[in-house]
Amino acid sequence: MSFNRSIKIAPSILSADFADFGREIQAIEAEGADWVHVDVMDGHFVPNLTFGPPAVKAFRPHVKTFMDVHLMIAPVDPYIEAYAEAGADMITAHLEAGPHIHRTLQAIKATGKMAGVSLNPGTPPESIEYLLDLVDMVLVMSVNPGFGGQKFIPSAVDKVAKVREMIGDREIHIQVDGGVDPNTVGALAKAGADCFVAGSAVFRGGSVGNPAPYGENIRAIRSAAEKALGE
Repeated sequence: MSFNRSIKIAPSILSADFADFGREIQAIEAEGADWVHVDVMDGHFVPNLTFGPPAVKAFRPHVKTFMDVHLMIAPVDPYIEAYAEAGADMITAHLEAGPHIHRTLQAIKATGKMAGVSLNPGTPPESIEYLLDLVDMVLVMSVNPGFGGQKFIPSAVDKVAKVREMIGDREIHIQVDGGVDPNTVGALAKAGADCFVAGSAVFRGGSVGNPAPYGENIRAIRSAAEKALGE
């Protein structure tokens, strides 16, 4: 995937119809999704339980864009290979998920996949300073991980700006996850984020049988981001 800082919308399929993931993925892509975001939770690192490697493998044939797998699990290292083999294009691990995040990122890169590192709301951006040459993306959590539909934490905007400054001219994406909608995305884009995860804000009002609202929601988020950038 060639690098660019254009606005990318990555709907979280955690908000999709669990009985119809294949068609839901096809619907969001047809309606303009740039990436498909898969939230993996273990009921331990975060208080929820979602998708194992077999589920991700089942999603893969339906994803024609880019599958972004966000591991909210601890320990994370024993499962990296399984999620890589399941078809993830990018694997993101949390800084807090284990004692040796540098080793974790090396393990992700060793599978040939792109590597992301995620920062929880209480984690300072300075903590990833010595990881930037290992990563393809920094994910700034703008809610505490574990549940969809939470309220946006405003300090994420300042954190994005600091991460953007730290990145400099490196080819590293900045993704934001949590409470992203047309009201919050503009400030985040202006601060330097280029990829936006949205769950309920994309899937609200639509369904597999009526996917047009997905497209309207994606366009509204993208438009608000681009407007903030003067595009």
